[in-house]
Amino acid sequence: MELDPLVLSRIQFAFVVSFHAIFPVFTIGLASYIALLHGLFFKTNNPAWDRLSLFWTKVFAVVFGMGVVSGIVMSFQFGTNWSNFSQAASNFLGPVLSYEVVTAFFLEAAFLGVLLFGRGKVPQGVHLFAAIMVAVGTFISSFWILSANSWMHTPAGVELIDNRFHVTSWLQAIFNPSFPYRFAHMAMASFLTGGFVVAGVSAWFLLRGRDLEANRRALSMCLWLLLFLAPAQAVVGDFHGLNTLEHQPTKVAAMEGHWETSANVPLLLFAIPDQEAQKNHFELGIPNLASIILTHSPEGEIPGITEVAPNEQPPVLIVFWAFRVMVGIGLLMIATALVGLLMRRKGRVYQHSAYLKALVCMIPMPFVAVLAGWVVTESGRAPWLVYGIMTHAEGLTPSLTGPMALFTLVGYVLVYAVVFYAGIYYLTRVVRNGMLPEDKRETTSENFKRPMRPFSAAHTPFDEDVDPARS
Repeated sequence: MELDPLVLSRIQFAFVVSFHAIFPVFTIGLASYIALLHGLFFKTNNPAWDRLSLFWTKVFAVVFGMGVVSGIVMSFQFGTNWSNFSQAASNFLGPVLSYEVVTAFFLEAAFLGVLLFGRGKVPQGVHLFAAIMVAVGTFISSFWILSANSWMHTPAGVELIDNRFHVTSWLQAIFNPSFPYRFAHMAMASFLTGGFVVAGVSAWFLLRGRDLEANRRALSMCLWLLLFLAPAQAVVGDFHGLNTLEHQPTKVAAMEGHWETSANVPLLLFAIPDQEAQKNHFELGIPNLASIILTHSPEGEIPGITEVAPNEQPPVLIVFWAFRVMVGIGLLMIATALVGLLMRRKGRVYQHSAYLKALVCMIPMPFVAVLAGWVVTESGRAPWLVYGIMTHAEGLTPSLTGPMALFTLVGYVLVYAVVFYAGIYYLTRVVRNGMLPEDKRETTSENFKRPMRPFSAAHTPFDEDVDPARS
């Protein structure tokens, strides 16, 4: 069987981007939380806030490092696998990615050193300022990256001359039509991810009786945040969907599994899209609801997938189900936040073991939702690399062969597997030592002696074989 370099390159980029995306989406939200903890400690001088900030800064350092390693390697693919695209889009993407390095990465790197190593060595106000600058840096970084990605979906402010994009308006190119919605959607996803991780880890500590004062404060803050952000994300997602319907109607049609242009479109809860037959099997839906959501009218007309030729259609099955995974997890987040409000009113939110365990199980859910969202966004754009202008095939490196692409793909998978294992290994050690007195923490030698046990519903990677009194 002949190896297709285009397919392998797309798989490789999807893998690397998906692996990298889970780290920034966590660090953006966590950096703001750490800055808030520093601010609360600066204002109140309550040591509980200081203990929380110290612990979560350690977590941030590990995750930030994993994000940097995976992100730097990711950019190499523009030259190795997508040289035609890199050459064509260099007038816009080159400066934008440079701005990200100059304005964000340098800012984060400089002040991260103060944040990590300046505790007790610099004035408390300076340490707080460093935490704020790291948080600001993460948002500046996401601004430029999402601007570049959004431009590929809704290109604006450029003209194509001799197979090269020339910028005619930097303002229109940077603030392209989909950028504001993507930026707001991703920023809220980052806060939700950070909120659920902090809530889950705090619940894990409460189940083990560790530093009850600090972790009750942390859990309470997160539950209030999630109570407002989870429903707000659904609203922002609705606006994002309407913008996508305007500029990328085929993607929305694939998300809805809607083949023929028509009105009174149902919201499909279940279906098996058949791209070859251009129809769905085993449909189950709510009448008119898709038209109501997307056009705000039950008689609203929604364009179908068949409006474009089959070779310009995205992989409908993937987009359709990835969208439902994302929305399903979003509804689960809203339900979890509402149950937390009910538990709070009954005064049992810190003692109800079933709810605390549910919060622990929710830790991976926002990451899955983010990955599903990226699958919808990027797969729904196919076959376009720059929507409506340049296809993936046109952007591929001409000299790239199938074996070359396979070799680099396998290399990325192996290296990233090592990075991921090492990162998770040390993250679990940081959490297992979290909120414990210094004399009860594991030593480095103990970490290497004790093997990690597999995850199960009754056992998380954070659990340890210790005397119960230690908890």
